[in-house]
Amino acid sequence: MNVSRVFLTLSLIIIMALNVSCSSDSSADSGFVEVKEGRFQIDGKPYVFAGANYWQGMHLGSEKYGDREQLKRELDQLKAYGITNLRIMASCEADVDSKYCMQPALQTAPGVYDNNLWEGLDYLLNEMAKRDMKAIMVLSNFWSWSGGFSQYLKWAGEGEIPYPQEPEHGWWDYGQYTKGFLKNKMTLEWYRNHVMTTVQRQNSINGLMYADDPTIMSWQLANEPRGMDNKDEFAQWIKSTAELIKSMDAKHLVSLGSEGDTPNESEGLKASVDNAYESIDYITMHIWVQNWNWYTPGDGEEAYNKMIHTFNTYWNTHVATAKALNKPLVLEEYGLARDAFSYDSDASINERNLYYQYVYNRFVTNVKTKGAVQGVNFWSYSGESRPPRPGEYWNTGDVFVGDPPHELQGWYGVYDDDISTLELIKEEMSRVK
Repeated sequence: MNVSRVFLTLSLIIIMALNVSCSSDSSADSGFVEVKEGRFQIDGKPYVFAGANYWQGMHLGSEKYGDREQLKRELDQLKAYGITNLRIMASCEADVDSKYCMQPALQTAPGVYDNNLWEGLDYLLNEMAKRDMKAIMVLSNFWSWSGGFSQYLKWAGEGEIPYPQEPEHGWWDYGQYTKGFLKNKMTLEWYRNHVMTTVQRQNSINGLMYADDPTIMSWQLANEPRGMDNKDEFAQWIKSTAELIKSMDAKHLVSLGSEGDTPNESEGLKASVDNAYESIDYITMHIWVQNWNWYTPGDGEEAYNKMIHTFNTYWNTHVATAKALNKPLVLEEYGLARDAFSYDSDASINERNLYYQYVYNRFVTNVKTKGAVQGVNFWSYSGESRPPRPGEYWNTGDVFVGDPPHELQGWYGVYDDDISTLELIKEEMSRVK
């Protein structure tokens, strides 16, 4: 036997084994958010976050339509205050004459895209990656402010959208119109096409496939989807869409994006049912104390305390659902108007801060006791932008603030000079170890 040859062979085997081991370790440190035993983690370490809704990021990142220097300053500020998870729009559908909707649109007709906005989304993700931030990518919308379901229905020839902002229509009329999305073959096909186009996109800035980008935390089926009385169709849409995404992208999480159990059962939501599918990785809840008539700034201490009690009941209900399904829970929308329900950006924010303090204290206490709630995204970050006409609807050409175009501008947005709010978030999150 040639001893030297045996020694060489053994050496090569050892080197190959070491290479495989190193390769495995390298792939394990992927940076992707995962769910393990009902918790978020990244590379085996717990992941909990303070986040914000920053839906306008795609537009702000567009070289043609936005302001990239402003975007970078705003991301820097968020990062500095410990806000590292952003819920952003990865969709926007509109005609040039669509009302109460983001303009310009990413998708101007079924399958027709404005590359300037794709590049805006690419740029946003690339800048977020530089700051070690994570993105929740919202793929459509029940509401008109990004086009969404109602715009698909309009394109399918289902008539004009009954905007609830107009006196001849109400929110119920809009819901009855928009629920048709779930039964229309064309709207469902166009939506699925957009999902596939987005999930399989390659970033034009850094060359990464979206499906390979750890900056993306999750794909979200839509913003606040509602089944209304289409229970079976809603269930099929959730299951089939989530499975479609998983078939293209095994690395990212998938979430529904619903409010949870809304106060009105006619809206067709049940968190324990809607999030039970294996392909839905975590549960979302939204809490809108003012929109749901629980509290308005200026109502007084007794009303505030009653609201907190109702808030806790809603929170606890969804925590119980998360525990039963063994999935993480994210409070991904909540907010409050400025004092005295003022739309003026200079108005004080004492009551808002009191409410934010309560929410973040509750969240951090939950984290320290290994509770189900793993993240909080406030609604929403306006940054440097200010509404040109506070208390009025957005018009084409106006800057985007945290309040979407279908709501009165200056309502919920947190501005770059609302330092007291940002400081309290940073202070509360510093208690998370």
